[in-house]
This record gives sequence, C-alpha cells and structure tokens, in this order.
Amino acid sequence: MERLWGLFQRAQQLSPRSSQTVYQRVEGPRKGHLEEEEEDGEEGAETLAHFCPMELRGPEPLGSRPRQPNLIPWAAAGRRAAPYLVLTALLIFTGAFLLGYVAFRGSCQACGDSVLVVSEDVNYEPDLDFHQGRLYWSDLQAMFLQFLGEGRLEDTIRQTSLRERVAGSAGMAALTQDIRAALSRQKLDHVWTDTHYVGLQFPDPAHPNTLHWVDEAGKVGEQLPLEDPDVYCPYSAIGNVTGELVYAHYGRPEDLQDLRARGVDPVGRLLLVRVGVISFAQKHFRRPRQEDRLRPGIQGNTVHLGTGDPYTPGFPSFNQTQFPPVASSGLPSIPAQPISADIASRLLRKLKGPVAPQEWQGSLLGSPYHLGPGPRLRLVVNNHRTSTPINNIFGCIEGRSEPDHYVVIGAQRDAWGPGAAKSAVGTAILLELVRTFSSMVSNGFRPRRSLLFISWDGGDFGSVGSTEWLEGYLSVLHLKAVVYVSLDNAVLGDDKFHAKTSPLLTSLIESVLKQVDSPNHSGQTLYEQVVFTNPSWDAEVIRPLPMDSSAYSFTAFVGVPAVEFSFMEDDQAYPFLHTKEDTYENLHKVLQGRLPAVAQAVAQLAGQLLIRLSHDRLLPLDFGRYGDVVLRHIGNLNEFSGDLKARGLTLQWVYSARGDYIRAAEKLRQEIYSSEERDERLTRMYNVRIMRVEFYFLSQYVSPADSPFRHIFMGRGDHTLGALLDHLRLLRSNSSGTPGATSSTGFQESRFRRQLALLTWTLQGAANALSGDVWNIDNNF
Repeated sequence: MERLWGLFQRAQQLSPRSSQTVYQRVEGPRKGHLEEEEEDGEEGAETLAHFCPMELRGPEPLGSRPRQPNLIPWAAAGRRAAPYLVLTALLIFTGAFLLGYVAFRGSCQACGDSVLVVSEDVNYEPDLDFHQGRLYWSDLQAMFLQFLGEGRLEDTIRQTSLRERVAGSAGMAALTQDIRAALSRQKLDHVWTDTHYVGLQFPDPAHPNTLHWVDEAGKVGEQLPLEDPDVYCPYSAIGNVTGELVYAHYGRPEDLQDLRARGVDPVGRLLLVRVGVISFAQKHFRRPRQEDRLRPGIQGNTVHLGTGDPYTPGFPSFNQTQFPPVASSGLPSIPAQPISADIASRLLRKLKGPVAPQEWQGSLLGSPYHLGPGPRLRLVVNNHRTSTPINNIFGCIEGRSEPDHYVVIGAQRDAWGPGAAKSAVGTAILLELVRTFSSMVSNGFRPRRSLLFISWDGGDFGSVGSTEWLEGYLSVLHLKAVVYVSLDNAVLGDDKFHAKTSPLLTSLIESVLKQVDSPNHSGQTLYEQVVFTNPSWDAEVIRPLPMDSSAYSFTAFVGVPAVEFSFMEDDQAYPFLHTKEDTYENLHKVLQGRLPAVAQAVAQLAGQLLIRLSHDRLLPLDFGRYGDVVLRHIGNLNEFSGDLKARGLTLQWVYSARGDYIRAAEKLRQEIYSSEERDERLTRMYNVRIMRVEFYFLSQYVSPADSPFRHIFMGRGDHTLGALLDHLRLLRSNSSGTPGATSSTGFQESRFRRQLALLTWTLQGAANALSGDVWNIDNNF
C-alpha cells in the first residue's frame, strides 16, 4: 500500500493536468470518432475497453473550452495515476503469466522423448483444418476402419495368385493394365506408369541347365533330372563346372569355417546348401573361393548381391538408354542351380566323410547327414540375358499443406509362380488401401502430405523396379520422400510379428501396435500379444532391413526411413516361398483359415501408420534413436580399445562425434518443445530437418556408383561400421602379433585410419546437419 500511495503522490507531482486525455465514442454525424472527456469513475473505464475506428485528438489549447469544476484532491490524484495503475497491473499479470508458462513448459520437458511419441488420447488432434473443422485421431481412425472393412481382401488375393505375372510376360502386361484401370477409378489426383528396359536373366529353353554324375575317369554319366526346366537362379554365372560334392549347411561364412575345421576343404568343390537364414545372394557370394552351389527344393531367387538391374549399376534404365558395358560388382562368378528335395536326398546319400553336426541335420534322410566329399558332379548353367520392359504403376493423393513431401507405400506385383505370399497378398492390401483412402477423400479427408501408392514390377529379380525408380530420382527423393512402407512378404504365418525397419520408426510402430487388434488372440492388441511373450517388445519385434527387401534400397541407397511388416510362423519359415507351391490354398492351409484376418491386420497397421505420417503436423520420427544405435555399436568397438592403444591408435573421434549427435538431437527436441505450435514456417522447417536424418547417415565420401549402399549402419562397403568392426577383429587373429604389422589378410593400419575417418565424419556431418544453420553448430571437434 505504501508503494501504491507513493505512486499516487508521484503521479500528482509529475503528471501535468493538460496531458490527461480520455476518449469516448461520439454518436451522430461524427460516429466513429472519439472526443476528449475528463470524467472519472466507471464510465470512463468502460470507454477504454472499446477499440473502434477512431480519430485521436491531442490536448486542446488552454482556454479552448470551459473548464470543468475542480475535483476534490484525492479524486484528481486517482484520475491522474490511472494510467500508471493500469500499467502496473499489466506488468504484474504479464510476469505471472510468463512464470506459469515457464513452469508448464518445464513440466513438459520432463517428459523426455514423449514429444515424439504418438499420443493415444482419443482427443489427440494430428492436424487442424480451420476451414473444415477439427479432425481428431479417433475420428480418422473410425473413418479408416469403416471403409477398410468394406473391402474384399481375400478375393483379391485369390484372384491375383491365379494370374500369370512373370516380369515381361503377356500376363503381366494385362495385369498392369487392369491395376492401372482400377487406380484410375478411384479418387486419386494422379495415376501414371513408368517403363524401364532392364536386363533380366531367364532359362534357355533350347539349352536347359543340366546336372550329371561324373565317374572317376572324368567321363560324364547319368543325368540327374532337375524336375522343372523353368527352375533357375537369376543372375547366376554362365558355364559348366565339375567337382566333388560337399554339404555346407546354410552356406554362411561360419559354416565354411566349420567345414575346414572338420577337415573338409570347400574350395574347388560343388556345395549343397540349404534354403533359409541368409539370402540366396549371400549364400552364393564368396568371390575369393571357387565353390559352386546347389540348392535343394527351391524354385529359385536372384543370386545378385545387390538390387536393381545389375547391368546398369547406379544408373536408371529409362528409355533404353545405352550405358558403358559395366556390370555390378555383386554379380557372382560361379554357377548356381536350385534342385528338388528328391534330388537332394539322392545326393546326400552318396556323401561320405565326417558326420555333420547335430544342428546341420535335416529330415530328408532317415540317417544322419555326412559332410563329404562325395562323388563328382558336372553342373551346366545356360541362362541368358534379355532386355525386358517392366512397368511400375503409381497413384497419388496430393497433400494439402506439404504436397511436395511424400509418404510412399508399395508392393511387388510380379511372381515366377502363383506367388500368393510373395506378392499377391501385398498387391491385394495395396489396392484395398488405395480404395479406402480414396473413400476417405470423398468424405472430406485430405492429408497434410501426399500419399504415393506404387505397384512394383521386377521384384523377383532383386527389387529391380523399385531400385530403377530410385536411381532415376536419386537427386530429389531424399528431399521429397518422408517414409517408405513395404507390403511385401507381409503374411508368412500368424504366430509372430516382425517389423524390419529404420530406428527412426520404432516409437511410431510401438504406438500403432497398440491400436491394432491381434488377428489370433481375441481381446488383445498386437502390442499386448507381443509383450505377453517378451516384455521387451522391440527385442521381440524390431529387425534390421534385409537386402532382399524393396525397403532396403530406400534406406541404404537413398536415405529414406523404411519399414516392412511380416507375420510369421513361430516354429518354422513359410515352406512354399519362392516355389510353385506358393498358392492361395497352401497359404490358407498354413494359416489354418486365418488368412483374411491376418491380411486385415496388416492393412490396419499400414493404414494407421500412413495416417500418422501423412496427417501429423510434426513428423513422428524419433531422430534421437540413432544416438542409442551408435552407443550400442560403440560397446562393440570398446572391446578393441586396448589393442588399438598398444598401436598408438584411438577411437576417441568416434566417441566425440556420437556426443555431438546426441547434443544436436536434444537441442532440436528442445527447440520443438519451446516453439509456437501453429507457426507453419517453423513446423515445415522442423519437418525438413527431421525427414532428412536418415539421409545424413549416407556417407558423402564414397561414390554411389561404386558403393551404392552408403548408409554407415545398414549399407555395404568399407565405409560402414560393420566393416570397421570386421577389420578390428583381425587384431585378434593377426599372426605376427606386432604393432604396425600389415598383410593382405590381416589388420592394416592405413585401412583402419581411412575407415575411421569415413565413419567419424559421416557421423559428425549428421550431427552438424541436425543442428540446423551453421551459426547454430556448436561442437568441440
């Protein structure tokens, strides 16, 4: 009160009477203007609340109008102090508001990463269109589920599996026209196709592949029937080879080491390997050795260790463009041929030598498998390459606020046989999602970002269609594509659920799993089904992206986060994949009639993921996750710190770069917390930084033509963290044991320094890019 009384007195002393002016609205001819009024009390206070069109008039000269009667002293002082009282009250209110705001923001920051985790509140609002009203998550979810439930997934799977659709065939051309027509009937903004002329390898009907016994004198004997002349391994080396037979389990590096440890040398021999565990290409690609491969009971799959057209590596195959005669380094130099289970049984019975380990045993014989060597065989592979047109089909719903940012979802369309699980399921789900989102658009839905639906051709030859498209738009896709969702291999069982994905999508996947009902556990969500088996849900669900997935090239080649979902059997892999027995009937039998429910669950999962990615105001990508990934790998690097220290080497630069990335991620998170939510310019700026995080992990120091998979965590080449770890392991196997020792097969200090530089500066570049503008970068490197 003393301070207020002091203000009154000071106001009386310092404020001249002539400067006190109050305005009131004037009615009549001069409506809209204000006149001076020297009245005090509540009426005067009320006039201050009106903000009408006004004409401000300064104090009139003394004597310009009759003076008002003198006011009593305390009233005059109150009138003169009124502006200061108002100002004081405003300052107190503003200070209290700011204190409350800071306290509220502080409590939110205590939530940590929750700003990037999808809210499960039914009133969660992904976006707000002020012209159309509020769109809550529960409304969008209900709309999506309603229209999805009206589809005919099972019929589409059955009909697609009955159609011939080998890449380049007449049947595929007809299916391409039908699917494009189906997309054109929906409410899409754009529908188009693109054509690539690619080199595909097929069997030669005039000169089929053969397998013969060879006697001790080297004379070719009885031919072993290969059962089906159409069965082959695309991109196998051409030619003929002769050698003794050896059983090599899955053909992994550790399997070959185990063979040598047991006294069986695989070099110069034909290897009989099982299907599974690793890809066909990984089984086949052993360039330093000269083993040839036979695979039992399989229709065939590409043995090119890579993706896309291997005869135009790094370049798109548009318009029959001529390129220099260069071939992918991932093409094998040894022949390979699939064989039937019956022929494999005959071969296994002929093997002698040591008994195979227990974990190598199978069910083809009534007696234990032996490792060999066995009798000599002659394998002849006559596959031929042809230039083949393939067609990708596109449909697009343009986004409202960020139309130049695409959420992409795709499925392989082609198959060598019926391909029910391989591509019919994915194609059916893709078409149902197109129809569902089209119906939502017709009922007022419009995503913030564009939705791009793609049906890929040439998938069975190593994701040729998708990779050629990526190569064609390599310079822009990392600026445009937000996420890629693959529907390939989505239903291979129903016991377990796996998500092969980039770390950026892990938190979002966890949230969406809580929204989708389990197809075979009534009353449970998919998330509840998973944690019932293993409380660590991500250890149970999350897997790295494999090279034989179309999603792999999006991440490892272009730098776009991607995910591929798969329901699988608990005890064994789907037995008919890549065979002519991959029919609708067999898939339906393996799932015991639950195929429609499982396919519907995949569609719900993919669809709700698309809604979140295309409609959320702030992209729900957890960019902080890569800090955890680096930390996990650093644990592996620490194992060799002592060995490196003995040689005067250190991994300190990697640790520093990792620290800078963590700080940059936290800084961006804090910026997002404290920013104005409805500032569109800021929102777009943050989204651009978030959506490019994956791209930051592509090494800028290697050529995409020489090392197309430049991702330092998921790629292939000397620039990757995996290659650095493999090289460090040679420290323990270096026979010389002396610091600085080098050899063609041992640890090489110069190579280590180069690998460390490539890894460190890519990680440091990611930290710098995440920091934003150059003047905001504050690292102590």
